[in-house]
Amino acid sequence: MIFELNPIGVIHSPYITKDDAPIQGVFRPETKGEAEIFPEFEEGLKDIELFSHIFLIYLFDRSVPVELVRPTFLDDQPHGIFACRHPSRPNGIGFTVVRLEERAGNRLIVSGIDVLDETPLIDIKPYIPRFDCFPDASEGWTAGKQERPKPPGRE
Repeated sequence: MIFELNPIGVIHSPYITKDDAPIQGVFRPETKGEAEIFPEFEEGLKDIELFSHIFLIYLFDRSVPVELVRPTFLDDQPHGIFACRHPSRPNGIGFTVVRLEERAGNRLIVSGIDVLDETPLIDIKPYIPRFDCFPDASEGWTAGKQERPKPPGRE
């Protein structure tokens, strides 16, 4: 099976290199970015400004080759790629939840961004706490792991 994804826009952020970007946006909630939606998709933004948070779904277009088991940014022990959020994935799809600060036409101003500048955006979905928040969910191996600098050579 072959399938094709086409970007609906591009993500702009202050992060030029992988080393610049935080492990997760929650570690840099004040950092602003922008999702620029291509004009032909702008109509699909109707009512997006009614949500405080959105999912940005994007392509990891600059990740290294896939390793199915690897140490992660938060832990030196190897974990399966499907048990972590490492960018080097079989299909290279990433997502982040950001605060939607403002809509300006085809541009969504967001905070809490953790994505590299000029990343292809493939979809947007509203974050809906009633559907997306599970307070009793397990954190798995990430429980108790604190932010730390990205270990050299992990990506």
